[in-house]
Amino acid sequence: MKPQLLKRRTLKLALGTIALSLGFGTQAFAQAPIVIKFSHVVAKDTPKGKAAERFKELAEKATKGRVKVEIYPNSTLYKDKEELEALQLGAVQMLAPSLAKFGPLGVKEFEVFDVPYIFQSRDVLHRVTEGPIGAGLLAKLEPKGITGLAFWDNGFKVMSSNVPMHLPTDLKGKKMRIQSSKVLDAQMRALGANPQVMAFSEVYQALQTGVVDGTENPPSNLYTQKMHEVQKHVSVTNHGYLGYAVIVNKKFWDGLPADIRVALSDAMKGASRYANAIAQLENDAALDAVTKSGKTTVYTPTNKEIAAWMRAMVPVEKEMEGRIGKDLIMAINKESKALGFD
Repeated sequence: MKPQLLKRRTLKLALGTIALSLGFGTQAFAQAPIVIKFSHVVAKDTPKGKAAERFKELAEKATKGRVKVEIYPNSTLYKDKEELEALQLGAVQMLAPSLAKFGPLGVKEFEVFDVPYIFQSRDVLHRVTEGPIGAGLLAKLEPKGITGLAFWDNGFKVMSSNVPMHLPTDLKGKKMRIQSSKVLDAQMRALGANPQVMAFSEVYQALQTGVVDGTENPPSNLYTQKMHEVQKHVSVTNHGYLGYAVIVNKKFWDGLPADIRVALSDAMKGASRYANAIAQLENDAALDAVTKSGKTTVYTPTNKEIAAWMRAMVPVEKEMEGRIGKDLIMAINKESKALGFD
């Protein structure tokens, strides 16, 4: 055997031995799982938190361990003001931000979900999120480097503060925390309140110290974040909707093997069915727990009082037509009429 050939073979054997001893053989590299970091800002025992865990379970099973989903709840990885930028930069692969987050990103149409009383039932809501309107909204995220996978429910919102809230005038002059949304800003101003934009993770302390007087949330968020411990009154106005879009970094998603994408899409469908099935149950249970805690008075407005809340907030829809799009608002109202709502 020629000396040069012998040297090459000896070197190859040596490198192979080193690789095997370190566990870094070609096969070991090929078997390394694809990691999906899934960050969110709410507690694990909320509808979103439980749905994220269900997605992890389904995704890892469907891909036979080729994908590992790491979930970071309760703002442990990123706060809600930071997470979208982190996704776009590829520092995290998956999020489920509330729909209000996409307005500041430049996709103002998503703020239609913030319009007060635009969804008069869950059936109307699901005709939108599960139909062409929802698909069209998710497609608008593509130019931002984001692929939209699904909509997840949380629920309809209640008002909380340290004063009784039977009528909208009861919030006049109150500092109310909101997400960063022009629609929510207009909503609170229509009630005579002073809107205060604040990260979700900061709300409890702000309520506790009086930096803000109150806020709006689905009951599950109110309860799991213990806001009822620092708010004396809750009014079940059901005036607005809070939901999420499950999104991934587009470059990451497009770079996945086709069979992995199919498996993850199927897992997401299963997780979404689960999320939307439990949301109402979770919120009903949370509101019951808040009531039983004895720390907060829960008030259900009369029909006459709800009509007053609607009169105060419904003009926001007309005011926001130029920002959100009149055609989009009309399309959603058409879905309401199809189900018998005026």
